Amino acid sequence: MRLEKHGRGVEQAWQMLDTFASLGVDQFDLTRTDMDGQKRFYRAAQGWKELRSWMPSLLRSAILYRHNLIVRPKGCTAELVQLDDLQASGIERVRDVAFLVLITSAGNHQAWLAVGGCDPDFARQLRQGSGADPSASGATRVAGSVNFKRRYAPEFPTVEVLQANPQRIVTRGELESAGLVATPESNAVIHPDRVHPNWRTKAWPSYERCLHNAPPAHQSNRPDVSRADFTFCLLALDWGWSIEETCGRLLEVSPKARENGEVYARRTTQRAAAAVDRRTANFKHGRNVASNCRR
Repeated sequence: MRLEKHGRGVEQAWQMLDTFASLGVDQFDLTRTDMDGQKRFYRAAQGWKELRSWMPSLLRSAILYRHNLIVRPKGCTAELVQLDDLQASGIERVRDVAFLVLITSAGNHQAWLAVGGCDPDFARQLRQGSGADPSASGATRVAGSVNFKRRYAPEFPTVEVLQANPQRIVTRGELESAGLVATPESNAVIHPDRVHPNWRTKAWPSYERCLHNAPPAHQSNRPDVSRADFTFCLLALDWGWSIEETCGRLLEVSPKARENGEVYARRTTQRAAAAVDRRTANFKHGRNVASNCRR
């Protein structure tokens, strides 16, 4: 791949950074990963102005080494909500309320919303109601950079800004009026062995994302693989996969699970199942308390 093919993306990167900055974002965590999703570089809390000035060389270097360039925005005046893996029909529903819309690959879009008065529960309802990926990490590929995934070879797509609306902040009421928010009942925790009828198409969580978002291992810059494995199992069980299915899948996607065998995979899956059951019990208890309070 010729370097100059993707050498003019800095304007797109600047536009993306400036749009975040218009909402008060003043810092970004910066990460570079290889085509297998392995973290190759990480630097926390980079200033907006500094990152903007480094962007031309960052893009050139990422392309040269076939690395993905990823940032996590921090410090917004409102709550940032990332709606990832939206198809064309889904993105049309949110374009009027998004401050940034990206094309990450052919047919795949990502929208960013700045929501006033937002909390984690509302953000989950918004992701579900819009049909977005419920496990979105809050980190995004830089516009103008290349999306290096093996399945795209040899024609790797470039991330593009489809739409930018600086300073656009929306309210919960606007999103509810637009029909983008799922009801609290349909957003309830899913039992490990049952699929909720309102849940989106059954799929596996992204192990790559779980690994990317895992905290560093003790006294190391490498991600904590055990934590990534646990998070993957927790999400899979939440999404309706059984314990047996999740255990088998973990053995397929996790190098540590393959290395340590079925005992490790089953123990990790059972720990995650116990956590889901505790959440389900707490949710039911909360509903019972609320019901008693209304009497």
